[in-house]
Amino acid sequence: MGKLDLKSLLKNKTSLVGGIVGLALGATVAAGAMTGIANLDNLTGGYDGAKLIKTQDLTPVKPPAGAPMSFADIIDRVSPAVVSIETKGKVKVPQGMPMIPGFNFPGQPQPGQEAPEQEVRGAGSGFFISGDGYIVTNNHVIAEADEITVKLTNDQKLKATVVGRDPNTDLAVLKVEGKNFPFVNFELETKPRVGDWVIAVGNPFGFSGTATAGIVSAYGRDIGEQYVDYLQIDAPINRGNSGGPTFDLYGRVIGVNTAIITPSGASAGVGFAIPAEIAHSITQKLIKGGKIERGYIGVTVSGITEEIGESLGTTDLDGAFISDVTKGGPSDKAGVQPGDIVRAVNGEKIKSNTDLTRRVGAVRVGDKVTLDVIRSGKPIKLTITAALRPTDEELNKGLPGGSDPSSPDAPANAPGVLGLSLKPVSPETRKSYGIEEGVAGLVITSVTPDSDAGKKGVKPGMVVVRIDNRPVTTVADFNRIVDELKKAGRPSVLLMVNADGRNVPLPLSLK
Repeated sequence: MGKLDLKSLLKNKTSLVGGIVGLALGATVAAGAMTGIANLDNLTGGYDGAKLIKTQDLTPVKPPAGAPMSFADIIDRVSPAVVSIETKGKVKVPQGMPMIPGFNFPGQPQPGQEAPEQEVRGAGSGFFISGDGYIVTNNHVIAEADEITVKLTNDQKLKATVVGRDPNTDLAVLKVEGKNFPFVNFELETKPRVGDWVIAVGNPFGFSGTATAGIVSAYGRDIGEQYVDYLQIDAPINRGNSGGPTFDLYGRVIGVNTAIITPSGASAGVGFAIPAEIAHSITQKLIKGGKIERGYIGVTVSGITEEIGESLGTTDLDGAFISDVTKGGPSDKAGVQPGDIVRAVNGEKIKSNTDLTRRVGAVRVGDKVTLDVIRSGKPIKLTITAALRPTDEELNKGLPGGSDPSSPDAPANAPGVLGLSLKPVSPETRKSYGIEEGVAGLVITSVTPDSDAGKKGVKPGMVVVRIDNRPVTTVADFNRIVDELKKAGRPSVLLMVNADGRNVPLPLSLK
């Protein structure tokens, strides 16, 4: 299921407790999972003196009020609408040994020759939302597929076509030919409370029709995706549950299973689902042939961490930090600057950078967006005309290329303030490090490994474009600002560093 790189669902996503991973399943996984099944019939002894009792010897105990005796009736009713999804696709894979100039090896692609393709298979889950064959699943389940097969609970297999998909919410709609398919509905009126029962049905590890139960654990979870506040559940879901439904006790879909946090690749009891209201809105637009359009203001934002707040001299961590502004974009035209802190959008306070992204994404193209901004400690208002958000592919194509931080032309002068050796960006340094035109500041030529900068991954070739939210183009100005902040007792300083064409906020200790 399904960029800390939370954007690969199946995709490996790292997290504080392990990995946030997509739940789509590679075909080779199912066979490997079988080796973990143990034979329980041979257990006769106890554990640490405990006595083993056969379950048939126990008298059934009536559950407390609110807990069902069984989920069987609900599962019987909803499971026919849940399908298994099998995919086939091709990827280009390198053959033989890596290319070494002057040497040729058998099977090694030659210059200008494309790498051969290899077939890959995957599996996931989905569910019918109409009797005429529309199926909801995750985008990452079918993203690389050339051929999609849907398997029903009666083992019937049908070829499916992609109606539409939205990578930003990881949703997709498929269509199979036929009629009178069993289907389920999204719950759009009553939101389950934290602690309410939920049931997940899907295709984990290739075992179709698997049902698990648990409770709603939390709402509004941010796992790094821009446009979804996730529903957290503790019903066990695993690889292969991607795109499957989570039901309430009335058999209504409250979420689309998408990701898990796991230290091992299997369920650790923490799963995430796209809430029903988002899934319903997106899938209906896709079915009607509409494009998913989102507002766009042309900024790169990050959260205000404790380190960034400390380096800016503020304890208020709510809002979003503008690390870069797209040249010629809506924000650039409205006067937004790197280093601005956005506190509110259209008069409503925001909590985080993802909150800003979602608020802007919900704005229609052409609408006015008013930002309440803190700049150099002073509040200002900026009004921006929202544009249409480009696709991820278009945004990625527009990103500047990387540089070679290990350029042999880098001077070997000793690092100075903050463990950094700096030099003004000039035609020579621009050429040596591959610095994009328009990037101005101080290029880092060497870093003390055991300095705070070195420990945080700063490398030669990166460019300091701002310090303490002030543009900097000379080493003297850089040193003067650092000295000022030290005398003022500031514990850290915020640098804006351009790395591989992107501005990144970097707090460094002054202690």
